[in-house]
Amino acid sequence: MSQRSKPPFRADHVGSLLRPAALKEARAKFAKGEIDAAALKAVEDREIERVIKKQEEVGLKSVTDGEFRRSWWHLDFLWGLDGAEKHVMDSGVAFAGMATRNEGVKVTGKLGFSGHPMLEHFKFVAAHTKQTAKITIPAPSAIYGRPVRPPIDAGIYPQLDAMFEDLGQAYRKAVRAFADAGCRYLQLDEVFIAMLCDDKYRAQMTARGDDPEKLGALYADLINVAMSDIPSDMTITMHMCRGNHKSTFMGAGGYAAVQEILFNKINVHGFFMEYDDARAGGFEPLRLLPKDKSVVLGLVTSKSGKLESKDELKRRIDEASKFAPLEQLCLSPQCGFASTEEGNILAEDEQWAKLRMIVELAEEVWG
Repeated sequence: MSQRSKPPFRADHVGSLLRPAALKEARAKFAKGEIDAAALKAVEDREIERVIKKQEEVGLKSVTDGEFRRSWWHLDFLWGLDGAEKHVMDSGVAFAGMATRNEGVKVTGKLGFSGHPMLEHFKFVAAHTKQTAKITIPAPSAIYGRPVRPPIDAGIYPQLDAMFEDLGQAYRKAVRAFADAGCRYLQLDEVFIAMLCDDKYRAQMTARGDDPEKLGALYADLINVAMSDIPSDMTITMHMCRGNHKSTFMGAGGYAAVQEILFNKINVHGFFMEYDDARAGGFEPLRLLPKDKSVVLGLVTSKSGKLESKDELKRRIDEASKFAPLEQLCLSPQCGFASTEEGNILAEDEQWAKLRMIVELAEEVWG
C-alpha cells in the first residue's frame, strides 16, 4: 500500500468548511448594504488564505476555499449559467425536522456558459497553495432534481430534451474553462442520484410527472457530457450525498438502487461515497467498482463534532475492503462541513480535529 500522488488522495475532504465568524459578519453587513463588494472580498480573501494554510497544516493534499464565497453548495454556481436566474420559492426544501431558505433556480433563457466568477475563485486558491487546488461545483442534476420542479420557460424549452442537451453542453464548456484556468482536480457534487436510493423521494418525483427509473441514466449522461472535453491529466470525482443542511439530511437508502448507473455508466475517476451511518446502507455495491476507479469512503461524519474511534474506522475500512481492494479506497468526511453557509452543528476546532485524524489514519492504513 502507498499514498497517492494524484487525486483523490488517501486522506481527502469534500470541500466546504465552517464559515468563520468574521466572514459571517461581513456577509451580513454586505446584505444590509453596510459594506460594498470590495470590502466583502477583502474579508473573503483574508479568511480563505487562513483556511488554506489550516488545511495544509493538518496535512491535506487537496485544498479548497471552503466554499467561503458561496451561500449554497449549488445555487451560486447555477445562477451564474446563461439562462438561469435566482428564484424565490413558496417555501424551502424539507429536511429532517426543518427546511432550507426559500431560494431556488429558474430557467428563463437558453442555458449556456460564457464565463463564471468561480473561475477566479479557483485561481485564487491555486495561487495560494503548494498542494492540489480543488474546485467543487454541483452536478448538472442540481438544476432539476429538487422535489418541486423548477420553473422552466416553456417558450424557450417546450421539450425538456432540448434543455438537458443545452445543460450538458453548458457544463462541458464550464469544466473545460476550469481546466484552461489550471484546474486538475474538479468535484461534481451529486445529490440527486443518491436521492434515487430513497423510496419517498422517488415517489415525490413520480408524483410531479417524472420517471425515477429514467432520471438516473439522464443524470449520468449529463455528467459524461460535462467531462467529455477534459485534458488527460485532469481528475473528475463525484460526491454522493443525501442532503446536508444544519446537520440534517433529506434522504436515506443504500446504493444498490443506483449501483449499475454509478459503476457501469458514469465516467468519473472516483466517487466520494457517504457512509457515516446506516442511512447509506452496506458496502456490498462496491463489488461493482471498476479496477481503474477509486472510492473515497465517507466514514467520518461532518454532522456532529464527536470524534470517531480510529479502531472503529479501521474496522469499517477493513469491511469495505472485502468488496473493493484496499488499494482503490481512500478516506474522507461523509460530506462538507457547511453545504450551506449556515454550517453544520459543530465547532471549528472539532472540524479540524476530524480532518487531522483522517490524515493520521490514512497514513496508518495506507503507509
